[in-house]
Amino acid sequence: MHCPYCGTKDSEVVETRDNGDLDVIRRRRQCLSCSKRFTTYERIENINLVVIKRDGKREQLSRDKLRSGLVRACEKTTIPVEVIDKVVTDVLQELRGADSIEIQSSVIGELVATRLKQIDKVAYIRFASVFRRFVDAEDFEREVKRLIQ
Repeated sequence: MHCPYCGTKDSEVVETRDNGDLDVIRRRRQCLSCSKRFTTYERIENINLVVIKRDGKREQLSRDKLRSGLVRACEKTTIPVEVIDKVVTDVLQELRGADSIEIQSSVIGELVATRLKQIDKVAYIRFASVFRRFVDAEDFEREVKRLIQ
């Protein structure tokens, strides 16, 4: 591990913390050369999942892209960032447990929509409007009616 301040490779771990899900370990390090402290994160390298888009194209599943879609749907709501991150982690964990590394984008959308529906109805409708490609007010109305029932 290179020190971000002086570039030396020698450092010692001062403190180690893991999050509740045990998927990330945070380490505080101190450079043995310049004595400055810095933080590093360890994450288990997972199998790269491939998303099959509606048009048949394939792209690598991006945690950041999934999270940004959720953040957009949850804007101006009271949903804390920690809840959004938990949804992302849960969805990715479920996808990694699947039989295939190639996943239809519709499957990912359904997993996210199901979780959002339980957390916040407005965020769910926002997400569903993009995911299900609502084109007019009737689409919104149908989904709201389904939500109310």
